[in-house]
Amino acid sequence: TSPTPVPSNKVEIFDIVKHLAHPEPGVELPRSPILCKPNIDAMLHALKLADINPQTTIFFDDSVRNIQAGKQIGMHTVLVGTSERIKGADHALESLHNMKEAFPELWVEAVKDEDVRNSSKVGIETSVIA
Repeated sequence: TSPTPVPSNKVEIFDIVKHLAHPEPGVELPRSPILCKPNIDAMLHALKLADINPQTTIFFDDSVRNIQAGKQIGMHTVLVGTSERIKGADHALESLHNMKEAFPELWVEAVKDEDVRNSSKVGIETSVIA
């Protein structure tokens, strides 16, 4: 059997584990490459799918390459795992455990700046088995 056609505005997720465990004759691997950060197109696509504006996003990562890619697409960036700020990182944190001290404005509800907009949309990083 062949996979059901997916409308062009839908994203199809190919289950590689299922494919390898129970290969079906005639079913081929997707032709499109798997893209992950720091690929800028992949990052922009993920933000678009989540309907998140990169200019209003704080991006935490422990990879210099990922931080630089995040900065290129307009995100506010925080390099985690070091206190040394590098090119492309707006901030550097030894540990995520220091986040509350480093960004107290994110935790104080009583003080809200008119320029700050809270969004119900939250980006969440997940693992992908590929």
